[in-house]
Amino acid sequence: MQTGLTDIEIIQQVLKGNQSVYASLVNKYQNYVFTIVLRYINSREDAEEVAQDVFVKAYRSLSDFRGESKFSTWLYTITTTSCITFLRKKKLDVHSLDNEKVMAHAENIDGGMRANQVEQKSRVTMVNQAIAMLSPDDAQVITLFYKGEQSLDEIAQVLGQETNTVKVRLHRARQRLKEKMEKHFRAEVRDLAM
Repeated sequence: MQTGLTDIEIIQQVLKGNQSVYASLVNKYQNYVFTIVLRYINSREDAEEVAQDVFVKAYRSLSDFRGESKFSTWLYTITTTSCITFLRKKKLDVHSLDNEKVMAHAENIDGGMRANQVEQKSRVTMVNQAIAMLSPDDAQVITLFYKGEQSLDEIAQVLGQETNTVKVRLHRARQRLKEKMEKHFRAEVRDLAM
């Protein structure tokens, strides 16, 4: 495998037909991608599958990479989009199943600490369900900010928008998330407020 090449040089070689050098990009960025995916997806097995899918998508889209940003930024965009798509496909039925398992487990275990952990996981599940109900654009900006722990400037770079635009989008997405929470999880939200 060739080493010492820049990302741009590797991409140029792949586009010229030397597909084997793509493995060096995969090796260089596999931990980066996997870490990002794990922020979104709790299951290690699912995260591995999504991370692998990211590199397949990146490979198929290499000709679209214009070099206007770093390769890692472009790859980050593919990664977050893949994660959001994966989570959207999972939908609510998986979350409700997980919630039932969590609650059954909690009934079998004594101790306030464990009950608090279950309650926290239930809250996270509820928020994830509400995010899944948002439009793709709203879900993306919420996920990037809260789960991806990206700053407004970083999100602006990933989305190719101005920072102020992202700030407004995030504010509006929060409002819509709050509305979804109040509409679909009224009792739970009321219990949290107490």
